Amino acid sequence: MNALHPLSEQSPPQEDVSAPPFAVVPGRQVKQVLDGAETTVKDIVEAAYHLHAAGRTVNPASTFLRFPDRATARIIALPASLSGASRVDGLKWISSFPANVRSGIPRASAVLILNDPMTGYPFACMESSVISAVRTAASAASAADRLSRGRPRATRVGFIGTGLIARYVHTYLRGTGWSFTDIGVHDRSAESAAGFRLYLEQSGAEGRVTVHTDPEQLVRNSDLLVFATVAATPHISDPSWFDHHPVILHISLRDLAPRVLLSATNIVDDPDHCLRAQTSPHLTEKLTGNRDFVHGTLADVMSGRVSVPPDRTAIFSPFGLGVLDLAVGKYVYDTLAGSGELVIVDDFFDELGRYG
Repeated sequence: MNALHPLSEQSPPQEDVSAPPFAVVPGRQVKQVLDGAETTVKDIVEAAYHLHAAGRTVNPASTFLRFPDRATARIIALPASLSGASRVDGLKWISSFPANVRSGIPRASAVLILNDPMTGYPFACMESSVISAVRTAASAASAADRLSRGRPRATRVGFIGTGLIARYVHTYLRGTGWSFTDIGVHDRSAESAAGFRLYLEQSGAEGRVTVHTDPEQLVRNSDLLVFATVAATPHISDPSWFDHHPVILHISLRDLAPRVLLSATNIVDDPDHCLRAQTSPHLTEKLTGNRDFVHGTLADVMSGRVSVPPDRTAIFSPFGLGVLDLAVGKYVYDTLAGSGELVIVDDFFDELGRYG
């Protein structure tokens, strides 16, 4: 018997197939679908994590395109394949150019390509910076919920790094039932910190907003911490800052020194993905020579296979899986298709006859 593709249990025989129409989905439509859908998207992301844990995804290692003349810039390719009710293949192509912020434009930009699993033909090109931010924020909100169970609900949240991702994480925390008495803000850029504070105030966020110039003070005053920086190397190394045992959403992955991780319970999205590319978990592995400090994945916590002790700092370090982008992107596509709002590019494929 021939070996089956991991997703082939849902693959009907390939008969009478045709190339799908090709759609372009601009950011305006993506936001139209996703605005206010925090609970739905969180459920979609959690379902994708469960599929991944069950071996019903294909998620190769991300490929980094770097440039000798632009040391801080990179473009990352995340190919992936997702089974389940929203079966789809595809690729996220996301750039990170930190110098952009000096010109007043976002650091990151992205597109998502969706491919038909029957024919391989691409059927959508979607603006994906919002999809990427939303799946990251939904993942963070899920981790905040799951890692906080068994301990008092956090009422003091701190944000270190105040860009687009921080804004979306706040939106998803708020949209999935969190409220805070105190919101701490720290950024090396005073202008960015002030801008985030203004956003929080204008969004109607509950709680007192405080801008901290000292990151230690923010850490010690927060029960829930969100790291969303562009740090390339660890800049926080003292485990005593975390003696109050907060829950940490280590979204930017490179802020914490190995000895901070070694003093905590560490949860990742996927060890093989997260422990590479000089992330804090990768540096910790290189220091210790093993992965014993990783206690499990978020899917393990969701399923009850791993418990998170309430009397120990808990750190969630997600590398970011391409299957999450596919899951959210397919939801956006299906919603627009169902409402008849897809923008189809006629004759995108020039030749569809095998023999011309």
